[in-house]
Amino acid sequence: MRAYVALGSNLGDSRQQLFRAIAALASLPHTRMLAHSHIYRTPPWGVHDQPDFLNAVVALETPLAPHDLLDALLEIERTAGRERNGERWGPRILDLDLLHVAGETVNDERLTLPHPHLSERAFVLLPLNELAPELEIPGQGRVADLLRAVDTQGCELLA
Repeated sequence: MRAYVALGSNLGDSRQQLFRAIAALASLPHTRMLAHSHIYRTPPWGVHDQPDFLNAVVALETPLAPHDLLDALLEIERTAGRERNGERWGPRILDLDLLHVAGETVNDERLTLPHPHLSERAFVLLPLNELAPELEIPGQGRVADLLRAVDTQGCELLA
């Protein structure tokens, strides 16, 4: 299955956190890294009184079922030092969000696929558009069209 994962960090050495997370994702069992986007500096979303984030998206080919992939993402976050304390949209050392898994729709207490806020977030759509502009997100639309509908002011592609 093709899966797309968003990466974000705004604490510590965020660039290194993203590079380590990309390597960890590429080493998941029977999983192949198909591509990763550039890194973007983006303003915080939700809670604005915090440092800017660095964000990227990866495309994976994996046999892992969505909940198993979610568990793997949470373990990568824990290994990086992420502590989930219930605060939403606050600063974090590493955040991994499962955005979309081809052919899968999930809506339970642990996971919603496709990600319910994907269409609202420039920090997800900019890097996802690099990898899959024609990707149709069920119930939301085509990535390139979704990107045109959001405010990308303050988002910066990093060299």
